[in-house]
Amino acid sequence: MTVITQRVVALEDLASLVGQRVGVSRWHRVTQEQVNLFAEATGDYQWIHLDPERARTGPFGTTIAHGYLTLSLAPMLIADVLEVTAASLLVNYGIEKVRFPTPVPVGSQVRMAVDLVGVQETPEWVQTTWRLTFELEGVAKPACVAEVLMRHYF
Repeated sequence: MTVITQRVVALEDLASLVGQRVGVSRWHRVTQEQVNLFAEATGDYQWIHLDPERARTGPFGTTIAHGYLTLSLAPMLIADVLEVTAASLLVNYGIEKVRFPTPVPVGSQVRMAVDLVGVQETPEWVQTTWRLTFELEGVAKPACVAEVLMRHYF
């Protein structure tokens, strides 16, 4: 079993991590219940996500997680990797680029590698750009790669 060590970094020290892998999260198993709840929350009821019997004969051989469900695991998984201190508030500011190269079969395990790509500072906030790479256990190609922007307010 891999032990995950959360990195604690002061807001003013984030720039020193640009260009580095900050860490890798724990593994998270994606369940059919989680996929069903995501479908309810988003109104995306496509059979490749919700109908295991039909999905067995479909292109992936099983139900798969919604791409946006995979991406939505980011806040939970990044908390495994990093805590930024001295920020009063953290908000998602946007996504520069996101790709879903490999489907996430229900029952598979996903983890996320976190790389800091850039930092921009103003007197009110620090904006960070992160490359989030969602890996599937036993699969070489990532499930999702996203470049996300977050604002850490003083």
